[in-house]
Amino acid sequence: MSSERVALSVLDLMSIMEGRTIGDTYKKGLALAQVAEEQGYKRYWVAEHHNMESIASSAPAILIGYLAQGTSTIRVGSGGVMLPNHAPLVIAEQFGTLASLYPGRIDLGLGRAPGTDPVTAHALRRNNNGADFDLEIHELRTYLSAGNKGARVRAIPGEGTEIPIWILGSSTDSALLAAALGLPYAFAAHFAPAHLHNAIRLYRQHFKPSAALKEPYVMVCVNVIAAETTSAAERIATSFYQLATGIISGKRRLLQPPIDSMDGLWTEYEEAAVRQMMAYSFVGDAVRVKTGLQQFIEQTGADELMVVSHIYEPADKVASYKIVADMGLKKQKQ
Repeated sequence: MSSERVALSVLDLMSIMEGRTIGDTYKKGLALAQVAEEQGYKRYWVAEHHNMESIASSAPAILIGYLAQGTSTIRVGSGGVMLPNHAPLVIAEQFGTLASLYPGRIDLGLGRAPGTDPVTAHALRRNNNGADFDLEIHELRTYLSAGNKGARVRAIPGEGTEIPIWILGSSTDSALLAAALGLPYAFAAHFAPAHLHNAIRLYRQHFKPSAALKEPYVMVCVNVIAAETTSAAERIATSFYQLATGIISGKRRLLQPPIDSMDGLWTEYEEAAVRQMMAYSFVGDAVRVKTGLQQFIEQTGADELMVVSHIYEPADKVASYKIVADMGLKKQKQ
């Protein structure tokens, strides 16, 4: 048995900070992507969300182009595009354009959720034909394939790019779909931890090798806030706690500066709900976070970790990602 380093990646939800502009959010995101590239992170993904005051990533394809233009080697992609919100042909053309501009660097992660509330979902999907997620994926992959050249409807650009596709999810349904299609699977443990272990087990158990992937490959997204001391990390994490409390209570706000204590800012119920949602969150100094992440890797067998960090101060955010990069996390190989 030998060990190898676990690949690390970044999920940036482009959180809008109190007192700063959306433009600031994008500039800080690019700066972080550049740091992630320098530190050896493998990918930098953004996720599609809509009608959320605190998140500025409603147009992932545009952001991916911006981030790819400002970097040179790190893979950039979607974590993910909510495919039912879009015509597969449009996504094929958008990501085909990106893949043509930045060959070998674009990932296309796909999700089935709307990434928003029901009313906004209806506004986004008013022309949706109600196709099943797996059928939409098949249509999209057909447009991206070289074999679609003779079809009446073609994605130009897009055709022949064979962009790597990931299935994203937080349930066993998405795990089984990824397994059936022989595609890599990314699990959203950073906000939906309940089905993590069962989903990974089912994915590996039912995985069917494909032209895209010979063996199952699992990436898990977790929350990480690391600092020089655990007390400093816990204070920095209060920005995340405030954001999560707003989600639970329905009183969403921009990402707030850290505070000394959450006392009086969340009810007992809200705190319990936030703690449950954050079951796979790692907050502390380098030793504490490394110990937690290493145990998590051993428990899940994750091939790759994607780190999301809701941190108010950009310098603290950069420092956290640097601390994680220096940990040298390992996984055991048979």
